[in-house]
Amino acid sequence: MTLRRPFRFSQVDVFSAHGLLGNPLAVVHDAEGLDEETLARFARWTNLSETTFLLPPTDPAADYRVRIFTTGGELPFAGHPTLGSAHAWLEAGGVPRRADRVVQECGVGLVPVARRERLAFAAPQLLRSGGVEPGRAGEVLAALGLSPSQVVGMAWVDNGPGWVGVELGSAEQVLAVEPVLALSSQLKVGIIGRWPDPAAGGKDVEVRAFYGDGTDFAEDPVTGSLNAGLAQWLIGAGRLPARYVAGQGARRRRDGRVHVEQREGQIWIGGDTVTTVSGTVSL
Repeated sequence: MTLRRPFRFSQVDVFSAHGLLGNPLAVVHDAEGLDEETLARFARWTNLSETTFLLPPTDPAADYRVRIFTTGGELPFAGHPTLGSAHAWLEAGGVPRRADRVVQECGVGLVPVARRERLAFAAPQLLRSGGVEPGRAGEVLAALGLSPSQVVGMAWVDNGPGWVGVELGSAEQVLAVEPVLALSSQLKVGIIGRWPDPAAGGKDVEVRAFYGDGTDFAEDPVTGSLNAGLAQWLIGAGRLPARYVAGQGARRRRDGRVHVEQREGQIWIGGDTVTTVSGTVSL
């Protein structure tokens, strides 16, 4: 019989100030000693978009190390797990080397997380950017049920998960998209469009995120990595301002808010974080 032991556990709602409206993240603290199969099995069992495991850093410049798992495998980086993990680490008594920021070590390297009005991570460099090859662009349009005339722009905005970004003419168009075909497991697609009157709903743009396994598709509630990539693309191209708020999750009956800001050439992705579950888990 395999000996199991308790680990401290948190479930954090990310990109929501009130809880239950953002994207939940499962966090296992002090996870050293757990083998990779156990990490993957627990991530599948939570059935959340991501589960993270906090570990001692291997880089002396980092405050902690995190491994990020989806139900299908490990990711080198993801946005809402970065904010949620930093929140959980701090709430558990973690003391960062610098009072104004936490430094996370993950698959893409070191990611600074600023401690301001809300936690905000520095967007990592894009691993792939620029135009999308015609065959892949056609696959994206077919999957989302879009015609080329509806698309303002399309680009790779991949910072680890494999995102392709698609800009549509309006937020209303974004909310109206009804995917019709499954995306391949190697492809994740985010769509973005502007609201005509941001003051009315507190949102400048609306974002949605889709991913698939070749036979089906799913929609992520609120997605930090995608918003980081979209900001790098569209602020860099002069099509979005240096500071804006993205709404995401409406079609999933969520109300996420992603606070985007460019400071001295660096994109920061911020969001509120609230612990909704805390206790222990036996692994």
